[in-house]
Amino acid sequence: MLRHLPSPRTPEPTSAPVLRWGIMGPGWIAQRFVGGLHKHTRQRVTAVGSRSAGRADEFARRMNIPSSHEGYDALLADPDVDIVYISTPHPQHHGCALAAIAAGKHVLVEKPMGINAIQAQEIFAAARTAGVFAGEAMWTRFLPKFDVIRQILDDGVLGTRRTVVADHGEYFTTDHRIYDPALAGGPLLDLGTYPVALAQWVLGEIGQVAAFGRPATTGVDGVELNGQIAATMGHAGGGQSLITTTILADTPTTAFVAGENAYLSVPGPFYQPGPFTLVQRDGEHLTHEEEPAQHEDGLHFSAADAARTIADGATESRIHPGADVIATLDAMDRIRAEIGIVFPGER
Repeated sequence: MLRHLPSPRTPEPTSAPVLRWGIMGPGWIAQRFVGGLHKHTRQRVTAVGSRSAGRADEFARRMNIPSSHEGYDALLADPDVDIVYISTPHPQHHGCALAAIAAGKHVLVEKPMGINAIQAQEIFAAARTAGVFAGEAMWTRFLPKFDVIRQILDDGVLGTRRTVVADHGEYFTTDHRIYDPALAGGPLLDLGTYPVALAQWVLGEIGQVAAFGRPATTGVDGVELNGQIAATMGHAGGGQSLITTTILADTPTTAFVAGENAYLSVPGPFYQPGPFTLVQRDGEHLTHEEEPAQHEDGLHFSAADAARTIADGATESRIHPGADVIATLDAMDRIRAEIGIVFPGER
């Protein structure tokens, strides 16, 4: 039995090689990403691009970015940009990433990398061919607390892993863009990706999927889209997972991971910085103490990892490789197929 939890091995973000970042899509998550880079790293944000010149200019002034561009092509032509952080609406991730790669830029794409697994496969394939980095900014995977969990899993402390249960729900009013069907709205890509990614990471390849969904009426002419999902997944190694996600209610956003010898209890929001407890069969409780924090104090870890990966000459993150990104999107594709969700313009 374990008597002490390991310490995080996450490198100090300020030690990462410095890259020049361009921001594609100056929305609220981009603001938090840039704020995190300024606050916690030596990375340089040199340019921002938007389809609206005014929006790009305003974001550049507010976030102390030296250059702003009207249109994404101008951003990609900027010689002072090494890597592009893509935070456009979900359906645009695929096209924007491929355009950046074709321009010779590395890309860190806000999750989800695409609206389906095929799009993610195409992005990673294009990056390999071009010899540039492509990564998904699934910030959870890069957090120090998840490095401690990674060590616990790798050291076999839980024994055979049997169960993952996780949820993520937030209440949104119907005027929020998450209710817009044209933007691949609904809970799965924004919120459900966290519990699905956790289950895939811990339990491995997903075999069977059974899912149930509940519709929600949007603010767009009374159109319905999916508002809530519960899914059970059977994994190739014999484990099972249960995930729920909703835009109709706030939920605890907790997670637990159970093995034959011990389980991990992660309080909500499980996907953000914060504590967790390892409970072993002999009754021993070991708690990882970490101050809860939100996006600006966590998003920078994925950027630092990208910078190190690029310096090493690799095109994918070791911590969050393309295979994991594609497997999570494939699971969400299968969940959607069970419920009958097809996004507009989907291939």
